[in-house]
Amino acid sequence: MSRFFFNDRQKMVDDAIEGVIISSRFRNLTRLDTDPAIRVVVRKDWNKSKVAIISGGGSGHEPAHAGFVGKGMLTAAVCGDLFASPSVDAVLNAIVAVTGDRGCLLIVKNYTGDRLNFGLAAEKAKKHGLKVEMVIVGDDISLPDNKQPRGIAGTVLVHKIAGFAAEQGKSLSDVRDIAQSACDSIASMGVAMQTCNLPDQNEEEGRIKGGHLELGLGIHGEPGASTLDSQNSQKTIATLVNHLRKKTGNDARLAVLVNNLGGVSSLEMAMLTKELVHSELKDQIDYLIGPAPLVTALDMKGFSLSAIVLNDRFIKALHADVETACWCPVVKLHAMPKRKHSVIRIESSAKPSENADVKTLVANITNTLIAQEKALNALDAKVGDGDTGSTFAQGARDIAQLNDDGKLPLNDPAALLELIGERLATVMGGSSGVLMSIFFTASGQQVAKKQSLVDALLFGLGQMKRYGGAELGDRTLIDALQPALEALKNQDLSAAIEAAEAGAAATAKMQKANAGRSSYVNSENLKGVKDPGAVAIAAVFAGIK
Repeated sequence: MSRFFFNDRQKMVDDAIEGVIISSRFRNLTRLDTDPAIRVVVRKDWNKSKVAIISGGGSGHEPAHAGFVGKGMLTAAVCGDLFASPSVDAVLNAIVAVTGDRGCLLIVKNYTGDRLNFGLAAEKAKKHGLKVEMVIVGDDISLPDNKQPRGIAGTVLVHKIAGFAAEQGKSLSDVRDIAQSACDSIASMGVAMQTCNLPDQNEEEGRIKGGHLELGLGIHGEPGASTLDSQNSQKTIATLVNHLRKKTGNDARLAVLVNNLGGVSSLEMAMLTKELVHSELKDQIDYLIGPAPLVTALDMKGFSLSAIVLNDRFIKALHADVETACWCPVVKLHAMPKRKHSVIRIESSAKPSENADVKTLVANITNTLIAQEKALNALDAKVGDGDTGSTFAQGARDIAQLNDDGKLPLNDPAALLELIGERLATVMGGSSGVLMSIFFTASGQQVAKKQSLVDALLFGLGQMKRYGGAELGDRTLIDALQPALEALKNQDLSAAIEAAEAGAAATAKMQKANAGRSSYVNSENLKGVKDPGAVAIAAVFAGIK
C-alpha cells in the first residue's frame, strides 16, 4: 500500500488547492470558477494594471506553484495533475483571466509537456489580441551535455526576480529580458537517497541501493545522472558544490537556495545547510534562501541546491517583500555567533586515587555498555525511540575516558559513585541520564554515611523509583536491576547475574509498559521484545569479572 493521506485520488489536487487558498495568511488567493478540470489559482487583488506573471506545471511539487502566487511574485499558477502538465485550455484560461494591456509573461520549466502546452496556449492567447511572452527555465546542470536541461528548484528564483520587475511597473519586454537573464544565471543540482512514491501505487523496493545516493535525479523521480556510494552529509555537499562551481565560476558572488525535495527532516536540512556554509563555496555565498521545501517531488528523500550569480538588480529583487504563502526571506550569510558563558554545575572536589580492582571493574562495565550500543538501539527501535544504546554508551564513554586518564577517585567508593552521578547528569541525554545520576548520587551519599555498598545501591534504586515513578514489573531496567541487587546482598555474584538475566527475560512477557517511551507502545508491539534498559543491566552484571 502507498503511504499517503488522501480521500479521493481524483480530487487530491483540488483538495490541496483549497487547503492552500484557505490557509494563506494574506487572504489574497482565489481559484478561477470555471470548468472543474481547469485548476488556476490567481491573485484576488489583481487589477491588470501591470505585467502578469504566470507559471505552473504538474502538481506534486508543492508549494510550487500556488504557494508563490501573490503580490511581488506570481499573478497566477496553473496546476496540472500529479506530475502532469496542465492542459492548453487551463493555461489559456489563466492568461485570459489575468492579462491586461501590459501583457503577461509565462515562466515554464523545461519539460516537453509544459513547453508545448504553455507554448500553444500563448499562441492562442495572441489570437485574442493579448501580448504574451515566455521564458523557459533549464537550471539543472546534472546532465551537462543535454541540450534541454530540466527546470527544477531554481525556477522559484525566476518567479521572484520577474515578479519584482513586474511589480515595479516595467514593460513586458523588460520583464522578459530580466527573467531570461535570471534563467541564464542559475545553476541547480539535486540528490536523493530514495525516490518519490505516488498515491495508489504500491511501494516497491527502490532502485537506489542502501547507503547510496543518486545525483541529478529529476523532480518526477527520473533516474539520476550518476550515483554516490555514501550518504555522508559533508561528502554529499562537497560533490554538489564541485558541480555548481564548474558552472558559476570560482569568483562569482552567489545566493544559494537550499531546497527540500519533500522527505528530508528539518534536522537533516539544518545539518546540510551547515555543511554548505563550511564548504569550498563558503567565500562566494552572500545570501541563503531556505532551507525549506520550495519545489518538491512529493515525498522524495532528497534535496537540491540552486546558485544564482548575483548582480545589483537580482539582489534588490530577491530582498523585496512579497505577499505569498511560501517564499523564504533572503538571509545574509554570517558566521554562527557564540556567547561566552561559564558552565554552572556543582563540581566534585574528590581527588583522583588509584585502586587496580576498581579500575578494572569500571573498565569492564563501561566497555560492556559501549559494545552493546548498536544492539540496544536496535532493540529500542522496536519499543521506543531507538536511542537506549547510544544514551548508555555516551555516559559510558565519558566515565571510561576519566578512568583511562586517572581522574577518578577509585579508592573512595562514596566519592566515586557521586562523581559518576554528576557526570551522567551532564553527558547522558534524556530521562535515562537523570535517573542514573539519581541512582549513583543517592548511593554515594549512603556509602559516605558508612552504609554497605549493596544497601547503598538499593537505597539509590529506591530514590530512582521514587522520582522516576516506575516499579518492579513496569517493564523497565528496574526489572533487572532490583532482583540483581537483592541477590547481591548475599554476596553471590553468580546469583545476581542470573537474577538480572531472568529479570530482563521476564520483560519480554510483560504486555504493558507503565513507564518510559514503551508506555506509549501497544501490547502487540511489545510482545516478545525485552526491555532494552533491562538488557543493558543484565549485560553489565554478566560482564563483571
